[in-house]
Order: sequence, then C-alpha cells, then structure tokens
Amino acid sequence: MRILEWLQEEGSARVRDLSSAFAVSEATIRQDLERLDGEGYITREHGGAYLRSIPQQVQSMSLQHGQNMDKKRAIGIAAAALVANGDTLIIDSGTTTTQFAENIKPRQDLNIITNALNIALILGAIPTNTVHMPAGQFKAPTLSLSGEKSVEFFVGIYAQKLFLATAGVSFDVGLTYPAIGDIYVKRAMVKAASHVYLLADSSKIGRVSFSALGGVEMIHTLITDEGIADTDRAELERRGVEVIVA
Repeated sequence: MRILEWLQEEGSARVRDLSSAFAVSEATIRQDLERLDGEGYITREHGGAYLRSIPQQVQSMSLQHGQNMDKKRAIGIAAAALVANGDTLIIDSGTTTTQFAENIKPRQDLNIITNALNIALILGAIPTNTVHMPAGQFKAPTLSLSGEKSVEFFVGIYAQKLFLATAGVSFDVGLTYPAIGDIYVKRAMVKAASHVYLLADSSKIGRVSFSALGGVEMIHTLITDEGIADTDRAELERRGVEVIVA
C-alpha cells in the first residue's frame, strides 16, 4: 500500500529507488509490483512501473484521492472565507486545495503562486488575477510541478498566506507525504509565507505517510471538518495551532 501511495503521488518509480526508500531488496519490490500489476493498479515496465490511470487522468485533468469530497468541499469554502481581494497567495497542489481554488473565483486582483496546473487554469481564467508557476518536473497524479527548479523559484518570494495540503498529520511525526519528491518544494513554500493554513480533512489526523515535512508547529491554522476528535483539537491548540472546523 505504501508503494501504491508513492505511485499515486509520483506517477512512476524505478525499482532501485523504491528498494532504497523502503530498505528492502529489489526482488521484494519486483514481487510487490507484480502483485499491484495483477490487481490492475499499475503497469510494470523494465526497471520500474507506472500508474495505469495516468493517461486518462491527465487528459481529463482529474486528480487522484477523490475520497471524502463533501468534507473537502466544506473545507474549501471555509478556507476561501479567509481570502480578501488583492491578497498574495501560495496554493499547494491537491484535491482539497483545488476545492479552495474553486471557491475563491469570486475574489478579484489576487496574486497567486501555485505549483498545480489545474489550479493555475482555474484561477488564471479570471482576468484580474495574476498567476505565477515554478519550473520543474511534471507530476501527472497531482497535475503539479516539482523538483529543484521549483524550489529555486520560491527563493525571494513573499506571500501573505499559504494554503498547504498533506497526506497525514501526526503529533509524533508531523506532516507527512507519500513520497520524497515534494518535501523540499513544500518547505520552500512554508518559508515564503507569512501565515500557513493547512487544509486537511479529519481522516488525515493521526495518519502517518512515508516522508516527513516537519512538526505540526510549522502551521499556524488547521482547517478541517467536524470529524476531528476533541482530544486532537485540544492538543493542536495546546501546541499553538488555531483550528477552524468547516
């Protein structure tokens, strides 16, 4: 499942890279890829594999991870209420941040920096907005740009607000993601923003994915849904994180 999560984030992977990341033999990785291929999730190729749904997904500009969409829409609406005309925003790629982007379309004169192609198209269609995108490698599952060139873009950038996505929120490990590739880009985004809003539905609280971005203290505000446990909310607030329930 961790390998599948990796591929759903990155689109493809080499056997040697998965072997190194998960600290198992290449033979074990090949067996796992064989199973995922047999179950219809991926297509194996020499030395690696790629996600089978990629061609159709890119053509339709759709995203992976379509679960909990009602909660994600509510979070997007709540987050949009925090945006004023003329704001400068960094918007991360993801399904919940896409819902946020859909709900700020009525705003005017926004200055937007995003690594997500679909979000750039949503908000770039509004004449009063200015949309900036980093360079980098295209990642089909998230319709985003990543890599060293993306990191370099954020040097010297200042934004009032960052709307950040995550795969998991853990009090022990922090914010986590299925693969390593985007970690440096997300750190650069956090560094470039005055206020960090994390958009995460309650199913992600307590979950740990593969790679860690940093502790929960790096975010200023969590926007989530009513499924958050009272104990989790209290712990976040104890750590100085504002919690907004959509």
